Amino acid sequence: MKFISADQVANNLPWDSLINKLEDTFRKGVIAPSRHHHTIERPDGEATMLLMPAWEQGGYIGMKMLNVFPQNATIGLPAISGLYMLSDGTHGQTLACIAGDELTRRRTAAASALAAKYLAKESSETLLIVGTGKVAPMLIEAHAAVRPIKRVQVWGRNINKAKQLASLYQGYQGAFGPIEHTSAVENLELAAREADIVSCATLSKQAIIKGDWLKQGTHLDLVGAFRKDMRECDGIAVSKSNVYVDTWAGAMGEAGDLHQAVEEGHFQMEQVLGDLEQLTRHTVAARQSDQSITMFKSVGASLEDLAAAITLWEAIGSQ
Repeated sequence: MKFISADQVANNLPWDSLINKLEDTFRKGVIAPSRHHHTIERPDGEATMLLMPAWEQGGYIGMKMLNVFPQNATIGLPAISGLYMLSDGTHGQTLACIAGDELTRRRTAAASALAAKYLAKESSETLLIVGTGKVAPMLIEAHAAVRPIKRVQVWGRNINKAKQLASLYQGYQGAFGPIEHTSAVENLELAAREADIVSCATLSKQAIIKGDWLKQGTHLDLVGAFRKDMRECDGIAVSKSNVYVDTWAGAMGEAGDLHQAVEEGHFQMEQVLGDLEQLTRHTVAARQSDQSITMFKSVGASLEDLAAAITLWEAIGSQ
């Protein structure tokens, strides 16, 4: 068995390869049982353990264990940590133990970029990142791999963290050229009104993005809230959008932004237009016009982890 570190994950999962592998895997499909979701009660608040298995028919087998501790932000530790175990499907032998937090943040951003290929305007140049955690920089890189991002704005509850993140990506070379301007913003409403893509990666339980702020043609990417009691946008944003999800099962069980919009009378789950499998198979329509507001709601899928782990293993497993 090989241990693959976070640095090895970061250095061997280029965005084009990872996004293409995700697209191919969603199109072909894998066996992916519902993930185990366990709440851990602690004196300083709740934490969550996630167990996410998936396997190919006659191919690789994988399982991720992920711990989500939102309270870690107060002591300077990442909120998410875990590991991924990849096995061969012939004899069930373990091939690799992979740094799960790095794998997670990269596959999460890659799924958002895959959705943006189908849902964001091709001319999208201005990206607003909401949140300054570990996934936020990956979202900048991943979106810049599929759309001609020229301007990035970053909003966070800690303005200094937002400034640090923005400064890191000044001049970053995306697939369509360099990012020309980056900045931290304090006026979230104004930034949201200007953005072509709004990408949120927080653990918020309160709506941060308001539907009244979204201009025609905006693509709203929601990746942070993964439980019914979490949300990153209000019900008006959901009601104004053409809504797509990563997987139907995940959305029906855990997409807090959507479920809370339903409870408020803004939305019905039957209004979800499709998931990534249907988008990649072209069995549902993607963006209809440059005036449409689109939304991608992600809660994470074990298929994504398996696809990323396979891509990584086939790149460096024999080294």
